[in-house]
Amino acid sequence: MNKQTNFEGYEVGYDIPALPGMDEADIQTPCLILDLDALERNIKKMGDYAKSHGMRHRSHGKMHKSVDVQKLQESLGGAVGVCCQKVSEAEVFARGGIKDILVSNQVRDPAKIDRLARLPKYGCRTIVCVDDLANVADLSKAASKHGTTLEVFVEIDCGAGRCGVKTPEEVVAIAKAVAAAPGLKFTGIQAYQGAMQHMDNYADRKAKLDTAIAQVKSCADALEAAGLKADLVSGGGTGSYYFESNSGVYNELQCGSYAFMDADYGRILDENGHRIDQGEWENALFILTSVMSHAKADKAIVDAGLKAQSVDSGLPVVFGRTDVKYVKCSDEHGVVEDPQGVLKVNDKLRLVPGHCDPTCNVHDWYVGVRNGKVEVVWPVSARGKAY
Repeated sequence: MNKQTNFEGYEVGYDIPALPGMDEADIQTPCLILDLDALERNIKKMGDYAKSHGMRHRSHGKMHKSVDVQKLQESLGGAVGVCCQKVSEAEVFARGGIKDILVSNQVRDPAKIDRLARLPKYGCRTIVCVDDLANVADLSKAASKHGTTLEVFVEIDCGAGRCGVKTPEEVVAIAKAVAAAPGLKFTGIQAYQGAMQHMDNYADRKAKLDTAIAQVKSCADALEAAGLKADLVSGGGTGSYYFESNSGVYNELQCGSYAFMDADYGRILDENGHRIDQGEWENALFILTSVMSHAKADKAIVDAGLKAQSVDSGLPVVFGRTDVKYVKCSDEHGVVEDPQGVLKVNDKLRLVPGHCDPTCNVHDWYVGVRNGKVEVVWPVSARGKAY
């Protein structure tokens, strides 16, 4: 495991939910806990998969926002680097010693571009996405000013309907401008099909990816014909990585949620019709919550409400139990149906969050547990770095 933070002067229950060596039963709630055994198995499994398919795996930092988790993904899973969505987020990873960073997004604000151009001074390879010719000159000017090199992916809109260009002609035009610009290097293609990652049906996801792969291949072929080979074609997520890795077009994956899993991803089905949280990946991230009231005979009130999680993708699921169900929440309360009255005050439950990424972003710490003991406590290093 990674070197621990110095916790001298930290008070459990005020500064931090737990300290290494504590019993799991004494962790203060609500907080995020990591099942370290499950986390390590997930990370190693993805690493083994990527290696066996000749793929680079660039793990997605927006999911966990943690330098410590990223370092574990690199040391245990062979991840080559990290994806970030914002410059400030990328800077956290750069300052934390990560050496290969992709800002898988557009950077247009002059102040943000200036900070981006300084990232290589931390000793890290720095790649950014571009979907507009006008952005090229601004990036070049900033890189030249700081004496650094920014690598560039041309982003293709291959179905997400957000950023990115769509035609081979647009891709080639931007790549040519990048290749000719001082301080910039054309490195490849960003092609993440985000709109289909959570589609439950495997065949429906495959159909979307088949279309995307054909589009990306046509762009890659056009680049090669223009003498601008894409060294990296990057994309793929937890719901699609097997399509990209067998495409013959992509050579880098950007999976993130596989390491922690959440309730929304868990519902999607694999090729055999099985939920992916029942064999493909394990739940490793939980919101630990405590029962604080049971004044109503058929319901328990827990301390994990809206301020402890994001419910944009649905309510959390009580892990490992079918006798109780999380059914409603307000700011500071969660309502758990308990028809048989099996819960009592101070009982703890593990909740699988509906959506791991924004849930992690509202917490300061991960408490890593193994065999009933707190083994590590890691900061959510890039929490709030949204600019």
